[in-house]
Amino acid sequence: MKNIFIKMATITATSAALSVAIAAGANNPAQAIEFNFNWQGDAGYSAIGSFSYDEATAPKIISESGSGATNFLQSLNVSFLDPSKNLLGTYNTVSGGVSQSDFFAFNFDTSTQKLSGPFDVAGGTGVIGEYFFQGTIGDSLFLRQDIDQKSSFRTLDQNSGFIQVSKVPEPTSLLGLLAFGMLGVGSTLKKKQASC
Repeated sequence: MKNIFIKMATITATSAALSVAIAAGANNPAQAIEFNFNWQGDAGYSAIGSFSYDEATAPKIISESGSGATNFLQSLNVSFLDPSKNLLGTYNTVSGGVSQSDFFAFNFDTSTQKLSGPFDVAGGTGVIGEYFFQGTIGDSLFLRQDIDQKSSFRTLDQNSGFIQVSKVPEPTSLLGLLAFGMLGVGSTLKKKQASC
């Protein structure tokens, strides 16, 4: 009998904690929204990355360029892989709302959730050998490597400008799924206790 009360108290406490967390999320929803992007070059090189911005303050078109504080973008990172899927490098082009690259260019339509126009992420911090992912969305995108930090680089791969973008699921929806699962566990325990 004592075990039943302990189990019921545990279930009640867990349900109460989840209810408070869900209510807090509903009253003060997370403002950050995150997207993943990936690119496949014609020769097999690829780029994978993500970016985020404040959903509550972002305009229809987010347009960022250059180094320093960004207007709306909170983060942007990208990793490059060779055709054998070996990691070539990872870059945090924007971190904490600050761009690290003088050459940074980014345009995103928040209503259609598509990138457009000039695009330049990754290198630009003055290190020989760093990678650049640049071009124009819908026209041509290039993966290049800097050779001398002056004007020489080599093009590793390119494509017709296609880049895929997908929204990352919000954590509050995962919390709701967890709460629903906990209700199922509680119901199962109640049924087992009733049959004892």
